Amino acid sequence: MGYKNTRECLTALEERGEMIRIEQEIDPNLEMGAIQRRVFQAGGPALLFTNVKGCRFPMAANIYGTKERMHYIFRDTIETVERLMKLKLSPMELLKRPWKYLGAPRTAFHTMPKKLSSGPVMENETTLSQLPQLISWPMDGGAFITLPQVYSESPDSPGISSSNMGMYRVQISGNDYTNTEAGLHYQIHRGIGHHHAQALKKGQPLKVNIFVGGAPSMTLAAVMPLPEGLAEIFFAGALGGHRIPIIHKNNGLPIPSEADFCICGTISNYKKAEGPFGDHIGYYSLAHDFPVLKVDKVYHRNDAIWPFTTVGRPPQEDTMFGDFIHEMTSELVPSVFSGVHEVHAVDVAGVHPLLLAVGSERYVPYADERQPQELLTNAMGLLGNTQTSLAKYLFIAAKEDMRKGESCHNIPQFFNHMLQCVDLKRDLHFITRTTIDTLDYSGTGLNEGSKLIFAAAGAKKRELNTDLPTQINLPDGFSNVKVFAPGILIIKGCKSETERGMQAPEIDKLAIYLQQTRGIEGFPMIVVADDENFTGRNWDNFLWVTFTRSDPATDIYGVGAFTHAKHWGTEKSFIIDARLKSFQAPPLEDDPEIEKRVDALGVSGMPLYGII
Repeated sequence: MGYKNTRECLTALEERGEMIRIEQEIDPNLEMGAIQRRVFQAGGPALLFTNVKGCRFPMAANIYGTKERMHYIFRDTIETVERLMKLKLSPMELLKRPWKYLGAPRTAFHTMPKKLSSGPVMENETTLSQLPQLISWPMDGGAFITLPQVYSESPDSPGISSSNMGMYRVQISGNDYTNTEAGLHYQIHRGIGHHHAQALKKGQPLKVNIFVGGAPSMTLAAVMPLPEGLAEIFFAGALGGHRIPIIHKNNGLPIPSEADFCICGTISNYKKAEGPFGDHIGYYSLAHDFPVLKVDKVYHRNDAIWPFTTVGRPPQEDTMFGDFIHEMTSELVPSVFSGVHEVHAVDVAGVHPLLLAVGSERYVPYADERQPQELLTNAMGLLGNTQTSLAKYLFIAAKEDMRKGESCHNIPQFFNHMLQCVDLKRDLHFITRTTIDTLDYSGTGLNEGSKLIFAAAGAKKRELNTDLPTQINLPDGFSNVKVFAPGILIIKGCKSETERGMQAPEIDKLAIYLQQTRGIEGFPMIVVADDENFTGRNWDNFLWVTFTRSDPATDIYGVGAFTHAKHWGTEKSFIIDARLKSFQAPPLEDDPEIEKRVDALGVSGMPLYGII
C-alpha cells in the first residue's frame, strides 16, 4: 500500500539509504534552497533538515529528486493506475485481458475519500509567521510554499466531485502581507480560476484550503494534468493505494487528516502585489497583483514536517514530476488529441515555451506531394486544450515521414528532421495577440504574446550544412558566427534596446546581409544571442536561450522574408532574435557566498561529503 503521510515515506527512504539527515543549523533564507538544488543536480538523496534556523518545524527536500525514487514511492500502485486509466478509455480491454485488471475494482474503490470526524492534522494550531520561511533566490519578494496542494470547490456545484486541487504559488511573507494574508498566484488555464469566477459572480468569497505534506500521492495529484471533471483527490486515492481520509471543519471544505499542515481561508476580488520570485522558466517572475487569501486557521500535526523544493531553470526536482506523468499518460495522447501520436513539452526550455509533437498527415493520401493539412488540425487541437494550449512554439512533424525509431523525445534528431522537411515559404503559421504562460515575459504583455506552428510534412526540402560558409558579411554589432548543429547557426548580437512589442531594425539589416551569403540556405535556422558560447555549449542552453527569450511574432525575421495574403514566409532561412530584452525579467543567478556555505557541507566529515 502507498504511504499515508510524509514521515512514513521518509522513514522508508531512510531505511533504504535514500534519505540523509542534516543536523547542522541551516538557514531557510537562500541556504536551504541552494543545498536542495545542488543535491538534486548530483542525483543525491532526499534531505531532512532537523535544525531549521528560526523555525521549530523540520523541513524535507528532494523527496522526488530521482526517477528511481519516484518509482519506489509509488511502486505498489503505478502499474494498476496506468491500466485503470487505459481501461477508462477502452473498456473492451477488460474483456480481452481480464488478468491484467484484477486490481482495478480495488483501485477504483480507493478513489473515494473516507470521512472522519478528526485526525492528526487537527492536533495543533499556529500562524503563517511560524511556518517555515523558505526563500530560494536573492531577489525573491518573501517566502512562498513550493509544494502546496490548493483545494477549492465549485460554488455552483459544491462537493469533492467538482473540486480542483492544484499546485499554485502561495506567498506567506514579504511585501505588505500581514500575518493573516497570503498571496495566491494562480496562472491562466487553471481549475481554481473557474471556481473563483463563479464565486465573484455570486458576490461571495471562494473557500480555499491549502494542504502541505501528507500522502505523497496528494502532492503528485496536485500537478497532474487531469481531464476537466476528474477530481485530483480521487486520483490521489488511486495512486496512493488507499482511500484519502478527510475531515470537514470550519469552512466546510475537506482537510486530509494525514496532511502535515493545512491553511484555511477565502479569496475574493481583493488583490495585492505578489512576487518577484524565481520560477521554472529560469527567470524571476516579477511582482503583479494577485488574489489575497484571507487566512482563518492554520493547522498542523504533532510530528509535522514541511516538504519543499526550489524552483528555477530546469531541470529541477519538478522535472521528475513531468517525466513521471509522461510515463503514465503517453499512451493516452492519441485519445485526448485525435491524430497526435507523441507530445513533448520540453522541460529544459521552461516547459511551456516549446512543444514538440508528432501527428498524422492523411487528409490527401493521393496527392503527388504531402504537405501539412491534418497536421494543422492536430496543432490547433494541441493549442486549444489542456496545458498544451500554453505552448508558444509548436514544432509538429508527420509520422508518415519519420524513420523507424525517430521520436520528438530525441531533440537533436527531431530538429534535424524538421529543418530538412519544412517549407519555409509555406509552413510557418503565426497566431498573434493571444494568451501565453503567465511566467513568460517575452511577449507583448502579461499573459499576452504570440504562438508559432512550425509544421513539416513530405519529402526532404534541403540538405543541412555543417560547415560554416566561407564568406559571411555581417553588419556592425554582429560577430562570432558558429555552427551549433546541422542547419543551425548562432550569431553574437549587439545588446538589444528594442521596446516591448517592437521589432529590431538591426535584425532586419542582418537578414539583408545574410541574403548575399552563398550557402546560407543550408542553415534554415539562425539564432542571434547575447553570448554565443554559452548558447552553443549544449542543447540545454540552446533551447533555453532560444525559446524563453523570444516571442514568435515579434522576434522572428527572414532571410528573403515576404508576406502574401497575410501569410508570412521566408525564402532561405528564419532568424530568431534570442537576445535578452530590456523589458524581460532577469535570469536567476546563485549567490556566491551562499554557494561557499554549501561547499563547506560537502567536505570530509560533513553530511554532503561524497554527494555534491
